[in-house]
Amino acid sequence: MIPATGREVRLVARPVGEPTPSDFELAEAPVREPGEGEVLVRNEWMSVDPYMRGRMSEVESYVPPFRLGEPMEGGAIGTVIASRSAAVPEGTTVQHELGWREYATLSAGRVRPIDTSLAPAAAYLGVLGLTGLTAYVGLTKIAPVEEGDVVFVSGAAGAVGSVAGQIARRLGAVRVVGSAGGPEKTAKVVQDFGFDTAIDYRKGDLERQLEDAAPGGIDVYFDNVGGDHLRAALAAMRTHGRIALCGAISQYNATEPVPGPDNLLLAVGKRLTLRGFIVSDHMKLTGEYVQRASGWLREGSLRAEETVVEGIDNAVDAFLGLLRGTNVGKMIVRL
Repeated sequence: MIPATGREVRLVARPVGEPTPSDFELAEAPVREPGEGEVLVRNEWMSVDPYMRGRMSEVESYVPPFRLGEPMEGGAIGTVIASRSAAVPEGTTVQHELGWREYATLSAGRVRPIDTSLAPAAAYLGVLGLTGLTAYVGLTKIAPVEEGDVVFVSGAAGAVGSVAGQIARRLGAVRVVGSAGGPEKTAKVVQDFGFDTAIDYRKGDLERQLEDAAPGGIDVYFDNVGGDHLRAALAAMRTHGRIALCGAISQYNATEPVPGPDNLLLAVGKRLTLRGFIVSDHMKLTGEYVQRASGWLREGSLRAEETVVEGIDNAVDAFLGLLRGTNVGKMIVRL
């Protein structure tokens, strides 16, 4: 039976600096029956991700901004409860991009059936989803890890970083260093995610900490943070090192332009490669990655962790917590 209404989260004001709960509203909306070639999905899991902060500002970017007064978007997993498409029958578990709502009606071509025999459904929002694929693309195509490399990953307790360190090891890294905030997270990075060591950025002097963690320098840096982390990495890079610029969460809530690293000239003398990337440009690698990563999961050489928040009424709190670093691994909301 198709419900008459469902709840959705709307952006009602564009945040200045750190978002606040008043920038959002939880609203009731009619559930639309599917038309020809469409499906109705009951969402069971939704993703909150750092990139969503950028879509809350009305600035030109690689994805359009969220519209005020309308439900936001993001990764979601759910079950098809009504279908007018032979390709996606009722009962199919699917992945799509209309999260932040309990029910989504959309074209069957915009959903992707997932194989829950490989891993639980929620894994397709994290380790087998775009976050895992982001780590894989960064370390195989953007800043390729070679046998014997020393790799540094910032945001190592987060969704992308925790997977990136483990993938670096699988690709032949001889030493993997992570950064995280606080003793609990740094311990987890080593004990649960298999990094050789982790530095606590809250202690300051990142350059010295990184030099102690990797005395001979680093070959690859996977950057999720920017700012002082990128500066420290530039100082530690070996000649012909590679840097994958994935994100810069340290400046997502900035209200004024943030200065770049003051030691960027090191990239010239060291002949470094710094390359930014967006995972959506590399979706053709999804099948390859899922096949490899699901095998690593089965054999136990890839560990995924999730921070689960219950209910759409707590989705905004989950997002705000993500920006403050309250999560370990992938932050997801169970609807």
